[in-house]
Amino acid sequence: MPLRLVICLRLFCRGCDYRGEGNEAFSNQKKSMKRMHVMLSVKDLDEAVKFYSALFDSAPTVAKPDYAKWTLEDPRVNFSLAERPGAHGIEHLGIQAETAGELDELRARIAKAGGTVKDEGKTTCCYAKSDKTWVVDAQGVAWEAFHTSGSAPAYYGEKHGECCQAAVVAKE
Repeated sequence: MPLRLVICLRLFCRGCDYRGEGNEAFSNQKKSMKRMHVMLSVKDLDEAVKFYSALFDSAPTVAKPDYAKWTLEDPRVNFSLAERPGAHGIEHLGIQAETAGELDELRARIAKAGGTVKDEGKTTCCYAKSDKTWVVDAQGVAWEAFHTSGSAPAYYGEKHGECCQAAVVAKE
């Protein structure tokens, strides 16, 4: 049986709540959901890569000395690991847009949802060239909305050390 990732996002829909009431608002929505993104901070990348490779029955699609990423179709997720000092576990969640237009749609939803928002714009982070916006909900959960336009040779861009730090800044 395939591994399934089930996530219910009612956060961007006026009139919907966690009990599943008000589903009418979803009936006219496009069925193409973007790709879910999960970023974990780990203390031992090699150990984590072995574990998740077995769990996903797949090698990483990107493997670097300090970073690994699986772009999976089942479940449809961009699952990333970064070896870092300090706290380990879920660093942030996100939604990866397939196109710049989908990112604009996500940004409009973020504006409606509220929370602490930081538009990072075009950046290089996690060996990728992306356009990003961050939002932190009332519980302190950081979400990244992004569109990736290509790969990059380095983990960081010109602003070394700021990669994925917009989530931390927005929480403070």
